[in-house]
Amino acid sequence: MRLADLAWPDVASRAASGAILAVPVGATEQHGPHLPLSTDTDIALALCDRLSEKRPDVLVAPAVAFGSSGEHAGFAGTLSIGQEATELLLLELGRSAAETFGRLLFVSAHGGNAAPVARAVARLRAESRDVEVFQPRWDGDPHAGRPETALQLALRPSSVRMDQAVAGDRRPLGEVLPLLREGGVRAVSRTGVLGDPTAATSEQGQALLGSFVTQLVSHVDGWR
Repeated sequence: MRLADLAWPDVASRAASGAILAVPVGATEQHGPHLPLSTDTDIALALCDRLSEKRPDVLVAPAVAFGSSGEHAGFAGTLSIGQEATELLLLELGRSAAETFGRLLFVSAHGGNAAPVARAVARLRAESRDVEVFQPRWDGDPHAGRPETALQLALRPSSVRMDQAVAGDRRPLGEVLPLLREGGVRAVSRTGVLGDPTAATSEQGQALLGSFVTQLVSHVDGWR
């Protein structure tokens, strides 16, 4: 169930019964010529919704749709608030959420948010707040390639333009990482794609999504 659909007395009752607040953390950034800017946010929100379906004690907060996406500068539509602002946003959000909820879960589906999310969680824990984080990981193409394209085909097929899907830089992430840090994605891929999305299918996306949901449920079940 989504938090925004409830009135405050309903939230108070659920929180008193031990509800967990799950916060989807995404981004608004380019994902090649074939995927929407909302891709990371869509994935984070889908994972939280499916967790809530498996565990009725989970409420899903409105998604945080902006994050640290500076590496995608130069591609139209990318909206980045940077690492410091992302950390501060999650820190203050966590402090506010802790006034109602005993447990808070960040589900972050954008790799560029990893560092600020980790710092925000560390600070919240240092303030004695009960916070966890889940970040889906996959092998292979790191950005707008087969895995993310497959996930979007499973989640929102109408938003995927497979006729525009093209292969980008296919070198391993470790090999291109120094170039990415120096010049962003633009330095290695004019399309914004790292990998090859052209063979992605909805079936692959469903399988990957199912794996993530299983991992997420297990993570929450093991909390405490």
